[in-house]
Amino acid sequence: MAKVIKLFGLLCLVVTIAAEVRVKRQDEDLDPDSINVEELCKDRPGDEYFRLSTDGDCREVVRCTRSGLKQITCPSGLAFDIEKQTCDWKAKVTTCDKKEKPRKVLPILKTDEPICPEGKLSCGNGECIDKELFCNGKPDCKDESDENACTVELDPNRAPDCDTTQCVLPDCFCSADGTRIPGNIEPQQVPQMITITFNGAVNVDNIDLYEDIFNGQRQNPNGCQIRGTYFVSHKYTNYSAVQDLHRKGHEISVFSLTHKDDPTYWTQGTYDDWLAEMAGARLIVERFANITDGSIIGVRAPYLRVGGNKQFEMMADQFFVYDASITASLGRVPIWPYTLYFRMPHKCNGNAHNCPSRSHPVWEMVMNELDRRDDPTFDESLPGCHMVDSCSNIQSGEQFGRLLRHNFNRHYNTNRAPLGLHFHASWLKSKKEYREELIKFIEEMLGRNDVFFVTMLQVIQWMQNPTELNALRDFQEWKEKCDVKGQPYCSLPNACPLTTRELPGETLRLFTCMECPNNYPWILDPTGDGFSKK
Repeated sequence: MAKVIKLFGLLCLVVTIAAEVRVKRQDEDLDPDSINVEELCKDRPGDEYFRLSTDGDCREVVRCTRSGLKQITCPSGLAFDIEKQTCDWKAKVTTCDKKEKPRKVLPILKTDEPICPEGKLSCGNGECIDKELFCNGKPDCKDESDENACTVELDPNRAPDCDTTQCVLPDCFCSADGTRIPGNIEPQQVPQMITITFNGAVNVDNIDLYEDIFNGQRQNPNGCQIRGTYFVSHKYTNYSAVQDLHRKGHEISVFSLTHKDDPTYWTQGTYDDWLAEMAGARLIVERFANITDGSIIGVRAPYLRVGGNKQFEMMADQFFVYDASITASLGRVPIWPYTLYFRMPHKCNGNAHNCPSRSHPVWEMVMNELDRRDDPTFDESLPGCHMVDSCSNIQSGEQFGRLLRHNFNRHYNTNRAPLGLHFHASWLKSKKEYREELIKFIEEMLGRNDVFFVTMLQVIQWMQNPTELNALRDFQEWKEKCDVKGQPYCSLPNACPLTTRELPGETLRLFTCMECPNNYPWILDPTGDGFSKK
């Protein structure tokens, strides 16, 4: 587990380095006299990195900008993976002999005169096929070009732009730029909602942290305890602890079953992959944490590798209400969550750019990037960071405190879009001062009468029924889980030592208040009852 977290942290750092183009000598324009820049950059996306030569140590790449070629160099020990478009451990990179990503044949979608009959579009080779066959997940053109222009902007069958006459609460919410407040309430009458979320396994390594933050004594202005949302991954999770978090009114959502560390598995996942991972994870949590109220309705993709339309088709079919994986670039005004019936209101800048292009009856709890600058009024612009622990410049509790307050003010003083603070517990535990600073911030905010620490579901509930501050004390949807009921289901959970054919050689402990299953639950056997005989 520590290895996975460490690798994830490395990749976050590396992506940040690439995004910031933090180079000195290398960042200067390359000599245009020795290179035909115009030819190199013709029809090439501006965000694509490529090599000028396969000689050398595989660390240097360039990209096209308006002012010429810009060069970046991976840190020592790493190499640039042309296929993944990021730096990685040198031993893992197999594309050092490639200068660029393979060029794909594109369909001919825009022409002065129509070249196909009505209802049909042209493949790259001039062949005409039905419009609905484009971007359906399987090639129908002989040159396969119908599957090569499927972004949110290019998909011929993409969701329409926001239409507020058609998109009406409580079922649908959209705005042209994503910044409109639901119900057109004046900002001063909008509760500033803050969502604290954690990704990963819940176990003895972090339960004390959660009990420290959510100690039962901290209350929102309506008299209800503050609550968080947990995106739970399966391996190493203590399900009796998850059961108790649920009893206390926290929201439990899923973060996948296997948490495979191959990013392309998620980005290019099939419908069945997403079904097995997310519906399978929900089945395991419901069974072994004894959650029977149908409240597991949220999904976050591992490494925030959004799975495009396939992920969201699966979510709609399986009655998942929201996704919380898509990031919005740092902007002057943050984005409110939205439904995906209509086109998303911001650029798709998440990992691997595989946002859903079609219409889906799913909420997107967008992750607004945080401004990580120590002094936003003075410091030069930096790219934002989506997870707090991916803000690689935070080195002290004092810096963390400034980040929390700067970003609170950025939301509070504009449109009061929910402020998301997204963590891996290991980061908060890495320095005691981080935990102390977060608790200090929470208590400071609770001294106000217009700030609420709520779950993802509670944000949606407020958006579906926008209610002004002065009426929130009686807002029924937030009162449902106001009081903690009962005692922990068991004082000593079963520590089931289990194996599965899917993970040969591993014996894993499953902690649960329920009966031990026959096998360790895994992707082909999520109940642990044993493989079905074919």
